[in-house]
Amino acid sequence: MSVRFTTKARRGAAGLAVVAGLALGVVGCGGGGDDDEKPEASSSASETSGSQPSTQENESDEPLADLKGPRGLQLAVTAAERDSGGFVTVSGDMKNDGAKTANVPSQLSGNETEIIRNGRSLGGATLVDSKGKKRYYVLRDTDGRPLTTTNFPALKSGESLPVFMQFPAPAAGVTEVTLQLPMFSTATITISG
Repeated sequence: MSVRFTTKARRGAAGLAVVAGLALGVVGCGGGGDDDEKPEASSSASETSGSQPSTQENESDEPLADLKGPRGLQLAVTAAERDSGGFVTVSGDMKNDGAKTANVPSQLSGNETEIIRNGRSLGGATLVDSKGKKRYYVLRDTDGRPLTTTNFPALKSGESLPVFMQFPAPAAGVTEVTLQLPMFSTATITISG
């Protein structure tokens, strides 16, 4: 009987250690408000230095594309940037142009079980290279979470929310791709960088 008790106690201690480790990992990856403060600091630095606006700032004034969705939702794509790590980050603003409060549809997450399990996201988005005949899906981290904006609040009429999606980069020569998002119109966007 003491062997059983010892085995149960060890299992309980191991389980507690795993839960504590996961909790610390989640807290460490949460990021807090630091991410929100970094863009403000860099934008204020460029304003005070008197430098010319960057191409990204110019792109935000005029969207690369406007995708119309259900219930008055609209996605204005402001940037599609290729980075040296082999990724393309598409960013923009999700806006409610309707008269009533709108919830971002769960269909935008796509239909993959692993992505749906992590809450509402833009995990169903794809980039399509028509010339190369390839489709690129939203990237996922090692825990299966999509590298997109997640957990959308309900958007009141006229309210907007900044969003992003990260994809594997198409071949270096590819600059035009089609952005597809479930329930939204499609649009051709130009990748910079």
